[in-house]
Amino acid sequence: MNTHIKEITDRLKVIVDAYKEELSAIRTNRPNPKLVENVSVDYMGTPMTVKQLATINIEPPKDIVIAPWDRASIPAVEKALKDAGMGLNVAAQGNVIRAKLPEMTQERVEEFIKLVKASAEQSKIRIRMLRDDINKKLKDIKDEDQKFRSKDEVQKKVDSANKEIESVLEAKIIEIK
Repeated sequence: MNTHIKEITDRLKVIVDAYKEELSAIRTNRPNPKLVENVSVDYMGTPMTVKQLATINIEPPKDIVIAPWDRASIPAVEKALKDAGMGLNVAAQGNVIRAKLPEMTQERVEEFIKLVKASAEQSKIRIRMLRDDINKKLKDIKDEDQKFRSKDEVQKKVDSANKEIESVLEAKIIEIK
C-alpha cells in the first residue's frame, strides 16, 4: 500500500473517532457517564475532572451516581456539576452525588439534533480537506495508472468515512429522540 493511502486511512480514522467521542458527550434522553466525567472540579486548589475524583455509575432510568473516593470532595464535585450548565438536578445524598436528567423538551431535542448535524458537517469538511491534501500529494506520482488507482482508492476511503459519520449521526438522532 502506498504511503499516501496509509496516511489517509490513519487520518480518516482519527477524524471519525473524534466525531464519535464528541457525540458521546452530547446529552440524550439516557444518562451516560461521559456527560459528567470531564467536568472540571476545583479540588483543594487543583483543577481535576470528576472521573479523577470519583466512580461514575448509572441508575436507570435517569440517574447518574457519582461516588467520590474522598468524602471531603463531595461539596466541590456537587458545585462543579451544578455550575457546568448541563441542566442536571444535582443533590448530595450521604456518600454519593445524584445527578438526575430532566425530561427534554421538544425544543431542546431539536437543538441537540442541530448540534449533532453541525458536528457531522464539520467532520465531513475535515475529511474533504484531507482528501484534497492527499490528492495534491498524488500529483507527484509519475505513473498515470498508479495515480488514477491511488485517487480512486482515496475516494473510496473518503466515501466509507462519510458513510460511517452518517450512520453514527443517524443513530445519535434516534438516541436523542
